[in-house]
Amino acid sequence: MVSENLGFNFVLVYFIYGLAFFSMGLAMMMEAWRSPLLAEARVLWPLAIFGLVHGFHEWLEIALIVRNWFGFNNPTFTPILRLALLVFSFASLALYGMQVLHPNGRPLGLSNISIILGLLGFYSILVLITTFSQPDPAAHWVDHADALARYILAVPAAGAAALALFRQAGQTQLAKIRARSDLSRSLRLGGLGFAVYSLTQLLVTPANFYPANVLNSVAFLVWAGFPIQAVRACMAVLVTVGLMRATQVVDEDRTRQLVAAQEARLQALEQIQRDLAERETLRRELLRHTVLAQEEERGRIARELHDETAQFLTALRLDLATLQSSLRRNPEAGRILERVQSLNQQMARGIYRMVHHLRPAQLDDLGLVAALGYLADEARHSGLEVTLRVEGSRQRLEPLVETVLFRIAQEALTNVARHANCDRAEAVLSFETQQVALRVYDEGVGFDPGESRVPPRGWGLEGMRERAESVGARFSIDSVPGGGTHVEVVVPFVHKGQKESEEGSYEYDPVNAG
Repeated sequence: MVSENLGFNFVLVYFIYGLAFFSMGLAMMMEAWRSPLLAEARVLWPLAIFGLVHGFHEWLEIALIVRNWFGFNNPTFTPILRLALLVFSFASLALYGMQVLHPNGRPLGLSNISIILGLLGFYSILVLITTFSQPDPAAHWVDHADALARYILAVPAAGAAALALFRQAGQTQLAKIRARSDLSRSLRLGGLGFAVYSLTQLLVTPANFYPANVLNSVAFLVWAGFPIQAVRACMAVLVTVGLMRATQVVDEDRTRQLVAAQEARLQALEQIQRDLAERETLRRELLRHTVLAQEEERGRIARELHDETAQFLTALRLDLATLQSSLRRNPEAGRILERVQSLNQQMARGIYRMVHHLRPAQLDDLGLVAALGYLADEARHSGLEVTLRVEGSRQRLEPLVETVLFRIAQEALTNVARHANCDRAEAVLSFETQQVALRVYDEGVGFDPGESRVPPRGWGLEGMRERAESVGARFSIDSVPGGGTHVEVVVPFVHKGQKESEEGSYEYDPVNAG
């Protein structure tokens, strides 16, 4: 009954022992797979391998105890498997400690591998010497190998791991981690667990050589009343708690860094949006001033042509008429004068058309409706029959809006005459409650608005769009190949609240437009 209870206690101890180290191995493996803040991935992998392999070693001990309970014999390879797991796990732990404690923090290289291989070679030689020095080597080699594995590998490996964790705890002051004190305490807790764990490895399985024949696990059980494995299990729990708390601290810091990075990115995006909005506002304002400056320049040139050049041509025509009347007796001179008079009239008509094309007087004097009527008449002279329809109560608009709508209509009708291959078009100017809309229709060949157009193709359409944006208008083109084209410009405006004159009671508000 006592042996059964003792066996059950060992099962519980080994379960906790293996679970603690296996959990620690999983935690270190997950930390190594992420962007590690606790240590570099190359450093964490040996520690993770130690935890996983050593945890499996302790669970193997449980399996062997349970088999003995049910009277099963253990396989012959079991001692070799137990020993291999033990040696491999402590070799991994030693590699972790050496990499952290290396002065230059060098990664896994020939020097570290040479040290590990040297320890394993020294261990193998001692196993052979101590075993074959006994009368019955086959009966003692497992105990000797287990004891020497703990003396030569486990004690220095666990001690190196403890020093490594204490060193990492000291280096947290240099790390870019907020909770440095929490991380340092957690690493020191794990280091303390490995330090005591290193001392417990001095209590080995009884063997026929000193000090294993005096200082061993059986002597400790008799003296203390509980197995040394219970102390090791407690230290395994202490190590696991410390390291998992450390991973939790760095994970919380990683989350903070991620949140901070997201906030910084969001702020950068918001700043970019503000910059883009400011640039868009500046672009619209610049476009508005460009349209105004262009129209002012056109008006100035038109006035100069009308006021100066046209007057000079008129004076020239009068002088030619006077000269013609004085030279009636000379037929040759009369023909020359008639030809000059004809050229003068052609020049006058050309300048008149140029003046009205640059800046029609109707637009400034009579408003948009009259200017569109003049535009329709001019289109008829070029062979395009244009029907102009005005809907709603006619109003005078802000001068820039009237100019923009006139220029868009002018460009749209020019495109119909040049590209639509039809002789009819319709222009509709609609004065609505909160907006004014200009629509130009044709039943020509149409085109695909989504088709890419490399300059100079498409400049006319883009020019109309830019002019519409300069006053905050909505501009759209609806066209299909063979189905004609529909150009629409919609400009919002604000009612002033009272009729000022028959020329209009609406005023364009560029701030609230669009």
